[in-house]
Amino acid sequence: MWVTFKLTHVQFGSLILFFTSMRLNQVNFSKVLNDDQVYDHMMANYDLLGREWIVHQWNWMNNIYKAFNDHYKYLIIISLVEKTLQFYDQMNIVHTFDHFYSKANLQIEKFSITELCDKLQLPKETVRRKVLELEKLGALKRQKKQIIIDRSIFPSVKPERQIKLTSKYIYKVSKIFNKDGIYTKKLDINFIENTVKRNFSLCWRWFYRMQIPMIIGYHEVFEDVATFHIWGTVAMNQAFNYKSNINETNVHSLTPDYMTFNKGIVTDQENESTTGVSAMSLSDMTNIPRATVIRKAKYLVKQGYLKLNDRKQYVMTGLNIDKILPYQKKVFKNKAKFLRKTLNLFTIS
Repeated sequence: MWVTFKLTHVQFGSLILFFTSMRLNQVNFSKVLNDDQVYDHMMANYDLLGREWIVHQWNWMNNIYKAFNDHYKYLIIISLVEKTLQFYDQMNIVHTFDHFYSKANLQIEKFSITELCDKLQLPKETVRRKVLELEKLGALKRQKKQIIIDRSIFPSVKPERQIKLTSKYIYKVSKIFNKDGIYTKKLDINFIENTVKRNFSLCWRWFYRMQIPMIIGYHEVFEDVATFHIWGTVAMNQAFNYKSNINETNVHSLTPDYMTFNKGIVTDQENESTTGVSAMSLSDMTNIPRATVIRKAKYLVKQGYLKLNDRKQYVMTGLNIDKILPYQKKVFKNKAKFLRKTLNLFTIS
């Protein structure tokens, strides 16, 4: 025999709060990380994390450019998506990865050019031109009162590979934090990937809130995102060469923190075995046209960020220590927030 209960909105709300409070009571808050903890341990172990982070970001920059052969168009798209994800978050709506990408079209909140300019710190004419180009491509559509992103126009937007790369990086961070004693839960990569996909709209909002300010900041430093992309590719190459020239068993004692690691990358250019990157290789690695690479690389050389070695390959200079690395610490503050949120989510999952 079934008994039917009728609940008022207030009673239903109280019931939800009751079960929520039960869930909260089960959380051991002594195991919850804070931003300062994550930042301090991340920076202290940068020699163990630096190369993987550079590769992570380089792959993401390649994906940004690949979507439209234009960094700024993709930046506008993900900024609009992030605004929609923010609304979901505020309404306590969580979409899984499969559900979020179950349809080609994504309805987004209304926006203004002025709003985008303020968020992205870009000139109004640049933003207006890029939005019009996105509309001509069919990526942005206005249907009566609705604004639609047509994801079928740029299928590479589906971040399956990025989730794997990000999960791999989080896994490595968790292992180091396990060893340091600040994070007790033992994670595996499959668990991380599945949890991110299960909480996709939430986790990817956190991801965008880490990445979008990073691109905006580097646009300010280099005056152009493509220029940053090229510089970052040279940095990745040099980081790999630097690590390959060191015995992996004693790397931690040789480069114990962030500044030391990066100074090592820059000064290692004097090592005869260190190889720079040619303009042709930079174009192949980034898919940015060779003529554009040459023009941007000349700018970087003129500004002192890069120089040519005897083999006509681009390598980093000491100016990176003085000007760029201090800014990167701001980037890492946002990264610490992202890691804190995801690791805490995994703790209670």
